[in-house]
Amino acid sequence: MSAPVCEGSVTPLEKSGSTNRLLLASVVALFFIWGLATVLIDTLIPKLKTLFTLTYTEVMLTQFCFFLAYFLFSLPASSIVARLGYVRGIITGLAVMSVGCLLFMPAVRLGLYESFLVALFVMACGITLLQVAANPFITLLGPSQQAHSRLTLAQAFNSLGTTVGPLIGAALILGSHVAETPDLSAMSAPALHQFRVEQAREIQVPFIGIAVVLGLVALVFLAFRNVETQAVTAPAASGRSVWSLLRNRRLALGTAGIFFYVGAEVSVGSVLINYLMEPETLTLRASRAGQLVSLYWGGAMVGRFVAAGVLRRVPAGRVLAMCAFTAALLATTSWLAVGWVAAVSVIAIGLFNSVMFPLIFSLAIEGCGEDTPRASGLVCMAIVGGAIVPLITGAVADFSSLSTALLVPAACYLYVAFYGLGVQRGRLPAPQ
Repeated sequence: MSAPVCEGSVTPLEKSGSTNRLLLASVVALFFIWGLATVLIDTLIPKLKTLFTLTYTEVMLTQFCFFLAYFLFSLPASSIVARLGYVRGIITGLAVMSVGCLLFMPAVRLGLYESFLVALFVMACGITLLQVAANPFITLLGPSQQAHSRLTLAQAFNSLGTTVGPLIGAALILGSHVAETPDLSAMSAPALHQFRVEQAREIQVPFIGIAVVLGLVALVFLAFRNVETQAVTAPAASGRSVWSLLRNRRLALGTAGIFFYVGAEVSVGSVLINYLMEPETLTLRASRAGQLVSLYWGGAMVGRFVAAGVLRRVPAGRVLAMCAFTAALLATTSWLAVGWVAAVSVIAIGLFNSVMFPLIFSLAIEGCGEDTPRASGLVCMAIVGGAIVPLITGAVADFSSLSTALLVPAACYLYVAFYGLGVQRGRLPAPQ
């Protein structure tokens, strides 16, 4: 086997303790904000499905366009971070994400499904840049031996955002949602357009609010714009140099792990509202189902806060494997069950989702040294799993049922579990 590609060493930032603490708090705030923005898509799905009379496969294009940005923009983002540094890269990401949020205003006025997809894509490009910069950056803001714990703690605040997001979406986006619209085929073209514009107006409110908050956060990071790190010394990423990193088996298989994990997490979150509305489950109203989705994401928040302490004592690979196996079991149980058992099983998946992203990410890029920005970009490309796997899940739901579609994320979780076992058993050592 060829030697690992990731070479060199990266040390924590040699800044004052107060500077590190301020940077750490600011980056953690970012995790909260993009978590809130991302999870709002889950409440958009039932709204857009009804408004534009879409199938499950068609409405999953929202997730497809959002997560496609990770695949298309991660390598350019890693180049931006390599050139500008982590802090300036974060500022750029905040600006792009703000533009995407503001694009919901013209999308509402146009009243076209495609216009919402464009806004989601641009917003996701900004989040991609934030992911590429912030995830490795936070691992440098303290002792290296606590990097896994620090990233997991930041992801806990990301989960706080994803817990609050469904409550906001349920109130502002799904508050007036009904399961069935009037007969749209009987409406004239102008009447149909006006109906869709009026119904879509409530969608733009939370995204405008997010854009304002992002602008304020960008001002905070401007104060740190001249902070440079020893980590960003690699040349701008080229396609060839980035793909050559895949000779590192731990990074390559971890990249696949991110693909399957994100695909599974997004698939469950995307179908959850409609799943809880089904007669075989709980027959809930859309707004009430949307509120319960916060329990799914809230479980991830609780799990991450707990894991931040557990990971100081238990090896990361072992924790990852145990959580992924449990998530697969819960998805399968929900497929087999009905009523409250089915609902509780699928919602409980969130608790075990908690550690998967930060652990896969930090395990995959561990030991990559000066190639860390490029490795981070490569791993973030795999977040495109959130575009591909939900489409497959939606197709299975259209062909069979939403409960059967849960077998798709269950299979994804099994891959993640075997990756964790591979790391734990020493079959996937980190480069030295």
